[in-house]
Amino acid sequence: VMSLCNLREADLSGADLEGADISAADLRWVNMSGVQAAGADLSRSDLSLADLSRAGLNGALLRSAALYRACLKGSELADGDLSGADLREANLRQTDLRRADLSFANLSRADLNLANLSGANLKGATLFRTFLRGADLTAADLEGADLTGADLREADLGQARLAAGQLASAIWDGTTVLPGGPAPPGL
Repeated sequence: VMSLCNLREADLSGADLEGADISAADLRWVNMSGVQAAGADLSRSDLSLADLSRAGLNGALLRSAALYRACLKGSELADGDLSGADLREANLRQTDLRRADLSFANLSRADLNLANLSGANLKGATLFRTFLRGADLTAADLEGADLTGADLREADLGQARLAAGQLASAIWDGTTVLPGGPAPPGL
């Protein structure tokens, strides 16, 4: 149990933290690249500017965690709980977020290009100017999500749950697959 710890700037790269309780810890600027932490509890932890690239975090709890400008590129977060997390400007490129709970998370200006968000819960999430080019959002729940300025070109939103007009202020084109099929030509 490492909850409430101050591990600021620590090097935990490649560590085995599977199932560990690291909740409410100060992990700013920590190097956790390649860490194996499936099922770990990092809820309410501050991981701002942390390196979590290529981390194994499937099923991890990151509820209300601060991940501002964190690097999670190529990480595995399938079935993870990131509800209410602060992921502003985070690098989540090519990250596996299948079936993850990102409800009410702030993903403003985050890089989710080529990320797998199929079946993810993004209800009420803030995706203001988020980069989602080529992202897989099939069957994702985007009801109430703010998609203002979100780049959805080449993204697959097949079977995604969206309210009418929700894409009005998003960036999308003929390469975007919408819930009813490909975007109509001439957009």
